[in-house]
Amino acid sequence: MANFGVSIFPTDKTIQPIELALALEERGFDYLFVPEHTHIPVSRKTPFPGGGDLPEQYWRSHDPFVALTAAASVTKNLKVGTGICLVIERDPITLAKECASLDYISNGRFILGIGAGWNQEEMENHGADYKNRWKIVREKVLAMKEIWNNDEAEFHGDFVDFDPIWSWPKPKQAGGPPIWMGANSKWVFDRVAEYCDGWMPIGGTGSGGIANFKAACENAGRNPDDLTLALFGAPNDEDQLKGRMEQGFSEFMLGLPQAGADRVLPVLDQYADLIEKVR
Repeated sequence: MANFGVSIFPTDKTIQPIELALALEERGFDYLFVPEHTHIPVSRKTPFPGGGDLPEQYWRSHDPFVALTAAASVTKNLKVGTGICLVIERDPITLAKECASLDYISNGRFILGIGAGWNQEEMENHGADYKNRWKIVREKVLAMKEIWNNDEAEFHGDFVDFDPIWSWPKPKQAGGPPIWMGANSKWVFDRVAEYCDGWMPIGGTGSGGIANFKAACENAGRNPDDLTLALFGAPNDEDQLKGRMEQGFSEFMLGLPQAGADRVLPVLDQYADLIEKVR
């Protein structure tokens, strides 16, 4: 059976995370995903991938771990996730602690959606090396897995390096929270197959994408059926959703308007009606 959730930039101008989480659980939704941007540099050369001017929610969004902890604290079944966490901008030891803490506090309801991001100036404000961003993301993820799964964890790479450390709590979910990669490039399939638990592209993919995903998993010695296919920016359309299900997607995240409860709650009701038709 398919599972459904929503995504939103939670800001000081939108419905707040607690109110949204309660409304989602009341209506039987499975997920709440929120993105991450610590800031946006005023002077920026990197173009917005969506085209045009960058919407203001990119520099108004709450810290995702604060927002998701608030959401998890008032719900029992709703799963919470980052869509996506900018791993490149975070210290891996601190991020491992944040993920483990949220997973523990939520009783195993956290999903770590990851990516490398698109805003070069934002990354460089954090001291990140844009050219090597994906190599760094890989090492940080592998280092976090070591921390989650070992009493005395250590990691020695080209970009992440530490001798044995103690770090608790460990995540509730065995092996750590599921890691879903949110990216659409031609390299994403090998990356997902190597160190992730799922793929979360934006807006869907043709049959070629699914074939490449399966081939990469098999080349890495993994069963593609053991990984999750989650669709971010899922279509608000019954026939299109059914088509994505036939492709192999099982998790669907619908976008919400950047607005208060007066506009968001009616959209949730519309989505709930749609979900009843396709489940």
